[in-house]
Amino acid sequence: MTLALAINLTVIAGLVFALIKLRQQGMSLSRRVLVSLVAGASLGLALQAVYVDSPDVIAATLGWANVLGTGYVSLLKMIIMPLILVSMVAAVVRLEALASLGKIGGLVIGILIGTTMIAALIGIGVTQLFGLSAEGLTAGARELARAEVLVARQETVANLSLAQIILSFIPQNIFSDLTDARPTSIIAVVIFGIFTGVAGLQLSSDNPAQGAAFRAAVETVQAVVLRLVRMVIGLTPYGVLALMLKVSATSSGEDILSLLGFIVASYLAITMMFLVHAALIAFSGASPLDYFKQVWPVLTFAFTSRSSAATIPLNVETQIKELNVASPIANLSASFGATIGQNGCAGIYPAMLAVMIAPTMGINPMDPMFIVTLVGIVAISSFGVAGVGGGATFAALIVLPAMGLPVALAALLISIEPLIDMARTALNVSGSMTAGLITSRVLDMHERPAPAPVEADTV
Repeated sequence: MTLALAINLTVIAGLVFALIKLRQQGMSLSRRVLVSLVAGASLGLALQAVYVDSPDVIAATLGWANVLGTGYVSLLKMIIMPLILVSMVAAVVRLEALASLGKIGGLVIGILIGTTMIAALIGIGVTQLFGLSAEGLTAGARELARAEVLVARQETVANLSLAQIILSFIPQNIFSDLTDARPTSIIAVVIFGIFTGVAGLQLSSDNPAQGAAFRAAVETVQAVVLRLVRMVIGLTPYGVLALMLKVSATSSGEDILSLLGFIVASYLAITMMFLVHAALIAFSGASPLDYFKQVWPVLTFAFTSRSSAATIPLNVETQIKELNVASPIANLSASFGATIGQNGCAGIYPAMLAVMIAPTMGINPMDPMFIVTLVGIVAISSFGVAGVGGGATFAALIVLPAMGLPVALAALLISIEPLIDMARTALNVSGSMTAGLITSRVLDMHERPAPAPVEADTV
């Protein structure tokens, strides 16, 4: 171990120790996440400045930092499938009637798809406002290599029909889906959990004693899983510190400047969509300001991890504890939102690419028929977009060929992809929580607070 590496690791350890002290002093999780976000970004930039001629030192430092960052993400991924399965079963068996399940699922999916269509329209408008075009973009060796991979992947997804996409949601081997073997494994586990919960409801009707025993067993398992979730969530500030360190230490200034216009346009579109979420929340009768304060830790982790799926535990916990969303709604919106109707990855991004490429193919991107077709295809393709980093590329591989457009531009943007994907993922997660909050208010279903403990009489 070199002296420079030892110094860097000492600094990282010092920041971790400082975060531990802040927790011991009673600082809230959201504030500690903000501190870790700023500290990680600052340290990453410092590493770039100090070791500009020693990239091996940065690589070695990040290798150790990844133990903290990637390890945290791995722990979250570890609990995703157990949490979804147990929570969905528990959520369904608590419903008084199966009709409630249909109302919840239909409204959640409707909001997710509707907001994704709005996001596509915003992406189209912002791209035109900035005058972005695929003309003039150059491809380096890295981008050309990526283009070859994308063309190969296009063959596997370009011809997917809506019927095939829906069919992929149906579980065939639940044990395989519990290992997250497919991009649509999360939805498959949700469906299996719903069926299991429905079976539990029917059991309660046929045999109340067995039904009560089943419900008690499910609630006990759920309590254990939720305790595990809280243990992992407590590590969020340290994970965010390491993740943000990696992002800021590996971003290239040249890459950023060369495509600055696309970055600015993307962030403007994402900001506008956050405002749409705020407007919808206000229309439902809730406070947008309170909403964003309460979901800040979730959005921060989504921003740094670039994974909607990994954010599911935080998403569900925050909806129930902070937004007072009923457990069935929180679990459905978080799970569906990780793979259906992602506002950033499936809405804004493919729409922007299509509008940028269209002029190079002799197509007027402002033709009403082009816009209607694009928004419709975006809505359809938003089903089953993988909730991990790179889901936007998967969506583009479906949308662009469906519009008769080449996929090469998706490869040309690989240099800046992580910078934009962070904000897109945060928007995706906000969309799922917005759907949960609005559904909870429309159906007037809220999480019942736990009964206060009874204090013993004192003498």
